[in-house]
Amino acid sequence: MIDIQNLADERNIDIQKVGVKGLKYPIVVLDRAHGTQPVNATINMYVSLLHRFKGTHMSRFVEVLNEIREQVNIQTFHGILEKIRAKLHAESAHIEIEFPYFIEKTAPRSKAKSLMEYRCHFIGTCDGNGMDFIVGMAVPVTTVCPCSREISRYGAHNQRSMVTVRLRFKKFFWIEDVIALIEASSSGEVYSLLKRVDEKFVTERAYESPMFVEDVVRNVAMALDRDSNFTWYSVEAENFESIHNHSAYAYVEKE
Repeated sequence: MIDIQNLADERNIDIQKVGVKGLKYPIVVLDRAHGTQPVNATINMYVSLLHRFKGTHMSRFVEVLNEIREQVNIQTFHGILEKIRAKLHAESAHIEIEFPYFIEKTAPRSKAKSLMEYRCHFIGTCDGNGMDFIVGMAVPVTTVCPCSREISRYGAHNQRSMVTVRLRFKKFFWIEDVIALIEASSSGEVYSLLKRVDEKFVTERAYESPMFVEDVVRNVAMALDRDSNFTWYSVEAENFESIHNHSAYAYVEKE
């Protein structure tokens, strides 16, 4: 059969990224508590395409993914990118993997246990000269407005917030540790299951630690700066305001 993708193209235009996007696929990632965790991921996989080729072989992306789906983690990512480059005879490869990661949390007073979801992602690029790899996580937290607490006779408006951190690093680390760092940098944690005694505790504790969105990103940045393993980071926080029809937002990046 004729291989159309390998035919010559006369337009003389290189393509930086070509591949498959939005592929839903089950993979297995590392889990500190249980060893591994199966997750349902959304995956984008691309390679570069030289100007002389008409197209790439899309089926080969899925072939590679099927081979490595139980080996996706921080330690194996470079090998995965190299496998894609070799399989598709490309100068560079790029992967974006987003997945829900579940951690069992214990309520602070009742000790009730439940699973909490965090959205995590791996982003990697390899061109043969080296690899750029970023690990990210989106962590829901609670914030209490310092201004509202200061000017109100009683109470203060609070909201759920989303803190998204992206990291470059020198050596392996556990996602769980960074999630705990982010939660500790906010007014309070978010739980899937709380009893009344827990609700009393978490709302009062958050009230005692009010924070603007600016406070949250600065707190996270300071905590990351104390760990020399992280060579670069970005931190963004979005407060889904409870008394405004808009969100409050802040972003900081290590240069």
